[in-house]
Amino acid sequence: MKAIGFKEHLPIESKNSLIEFELPKPTAKGHDLLIKVEAVSVNPVDTGVRKSGHGVLKEPKVIGWDAVGTVASIGDKVSLFKEGDQVFYAGSFKRPGSNSEFQLIDERIVGHAPKKLSIQQAAAMPLTSLTAWEALFEQLEIDPHNQESNHNKTILIINGSGGVGSIAVQLAHWAGLKVIASASRPETIEWVTGFGADQTVNHRRDLVKEVRNLGYKYVDFILELNDLDGHWNEMAELIKPSGRIASITENRHPVNLRKLTQKRAKFAWEWMYTKSFYQTPDMITQHQILDQVADLLDKDILKSTLNKTLSPINVQNLKEAHQLVESNHMIGKVVISALE
Repeated sequence: MKAIGFKEHLPIESKNSLIEFELPKPTAKGHDLLIKVEAVSVNPVDTGVRKSGHGVLKEPKVIGWDAVGTVASIGDKVSLFKEGDQVFYAGSFKRPGSNSEFQLIDERIVGHAPKKLSIQQAAAMPLTSLTAWEALFEQLEIDPHNQESNHNKTILIINGSGGVGSIAVQLAHWAGLKVIASASRPETIEWVTGFGADQTVNHRRDLVKEVRNLGYKYVDFILELNDLDGHWNEMAELIKPSGRIASITENRHPVNLRKLTQKRAKFAWEWMYTKSFYQTPDMITQHQILDQVADLLDKDILKSTLNKTLSPINVQNLKEAHQLVESNHMIGKVVISALE
């Protein structure tokens, strides 16, 4: 089968930053599904893995952590899917990615694809939906079904127009929270407002002043999706006593948790790959989350964050997608599909 990956950690403009090569078609065993990949999306993790590292790899590394495809065959322990099912998933950090004709994936982190969306619209959703869902409903411990109570609570989502932010805004709105999303340009403000943000603030300015100008001294929850170091002091000031903060971005400097001591506030990390990376007992929750997301998409409660489509899946289009993500001006998601 054909696959696309890299052997050297090069700038995307370099000729060999991404290369096409042949691999043996894998065989499904155990809980694995063999998926014929039909569409993929590019996320910041793709560009980060491609760029980060030194030296030349012995074998090319296949990346890609968002896909829609059809189940071609199943392992002997599979119980959630059958051949011919259309599925969507974000995959594992430890295994070859989705930028290939076929991919092996554990059924417990796969969902049934939404029925009313195009494959391109669906491919934009898995990684960001899982990240936003786990951050809001597991790490921040918000109960999405307690909407009456949530109406009295406020969440600040920093970088609301990115891939994860675009879903987090929608999920927080669905859960009944008052949603303040940060956005710094007219087009990103329009984007987050369209997805259900009640108010916006500009993360390029002083967030404390921005939020207080809206009439809030503190907020109940903060979801940090861009530049933890740059916003830490602001978050520590804005979080309500006994409030909760979650972040998906890594710090480059020590995080001063003492700033949360007097407020008895909680801080949690969200990494979407944790369950599959450590094969945790609750790994199947990612299957359950994706099926719930598919249902919300089919009911038009959630909307796809697809903003650009390229076709077919080849080196040229994957390079273009990487460049768009690396520009840091991408609103929503870019998807590459095998079909026009």
